[in-house]
Amino acid sequence: MNKIIKKPELLAPAGDLERLKIAIKYGADAVYVGGINFGLRANATNFNLDELKEGIEFAHKYSKKVYVTVNIVLHNKEIENLLSYLKDLERINVDAIIVSDPAIIKIARENTSLEIHLSTQQSCLNVESAKFFKSEGVSRIVLARETTKEDIKAIIDNVGIEIECFAHGAMCASYSGRCVLSNFLTSRDSNRGGCSQICRWDFDLKTDEQKYLIGEKPFTFCTKDLSLLKYIPEMINMGVSSFKLEGRMRSIYYVATIVSTYRKVIDEYCSNPEHYEYNSNYEKILMNCANRDSVVQFFDGIYDESCQYYNGRIEVSNQDFLGVVLGYDTNKKQVLLEQRNYFKKGDIVEFFGPNTAPFTFEIDKIIDETDCEIDIVRHPRQVVKIPISKELEVDSMMRIKR
Repeated sequence: MNKIIKKPELLAPAGDLERLKIAIKYGADAVYVGGINFGLRANATNFNLDELKEGIEFAHKYSKKVYVTVNIVLHNKEIENLLSYLKDLERINVDAIIVSDPAIIKIARENTSLEIHLSTQQSCLNVESAKFFKSEGVSRIVLARETTKEDIKAIIDNVGIEIECFAHGAMCASYSGRCVLSNFLTSRDSNRGGCSQICRWDFDLKTDEQKYLIGEKPFTFCTKDLSLLKYIPEMINMGVSSFKLEGRMRSIYYVATIVSTYRKVIDEYCSNPEHYEYNSNYEKILMNCANRDSVVQFFDGIYDESCQYYNGRIEVSNQDFLGVVLGYDTNKKQVLLEQRNYFKKGDIVEFFGPNTAPFTFEIDKIIDETDCEIDIVRHPRQVVKIPISKELEVDSMMRIKR
């Protein structure tokens, strides 16, 4: 008899309405977004109330959920506007708010029916802390990214509350994002949405005698990214309720790639846990859409120099994403494609989509908007037609075949 596994939620980032729809189409069970106010991604596009309403209606049409970050550290002057904002979120049927400040928890609990999730910014790492926030009315805890698997299991086994864990994406050099260096050096407050990513800067090192230490590469204390892809089955068995993917400021290609990849691993394990075999090829797919190395970070309890970029690194702007499908002409058997990166006739590419398994294709003909054949697509967002016999759905994507 097959073991019965409760399938966890796959939670994806959405920096704007386009990425929200992509995340849901590619397999996310829920998305988390930031509103114009009270969130921690001031540099993201973010959602006004009308956009939030549209996004929520789209998600609910597919029986998916939308969570809104209200995880800013409040100052007194902002409290008077908070309640009306929470009421607006309640009115447009937000599925939950993600909160770190205890004051917001109290105001939301006493004045709305909003479901409350505790943000990772609160750095919840232990059983007693989890029990406290449960008693305060929180229904889910997004654990600190510094939790080990032993921490996670202890909290799940002893608290009786939904547990959400970060599974993939960028890490903060400070404790769960509680950085003050950005504020100190640039007057941009990390805890109020203005992080200037100081940890990724290059620094000069000096001795106590103020002499420069010259190394082969500049010094930095930037962290590598997190990826727990191969540990997903273990975490499902531990009882993790939701896997969170980071990246609200990433591209639609990044969102589509990580969501579809984690979707496959979750589904493949849950459908047949006793005969599940991890597919390491998925790691290559994730690596090709990122610009930093990924490690397991704190999960295995071994946090050392292998998790950091102490002596510089090379961040290469990803060029794999070539285009997004706008439509398909079934009569002419042509795909209508909007360009995202340079490509040319003769290139070997790969298409993948929300319901389309990746397949390889050689481009042997390109037609521009004036119906003239061309050899190269080099203009930003140029729309072209490519003859291809396999029908492709809207929002499928074309990437370099590696």
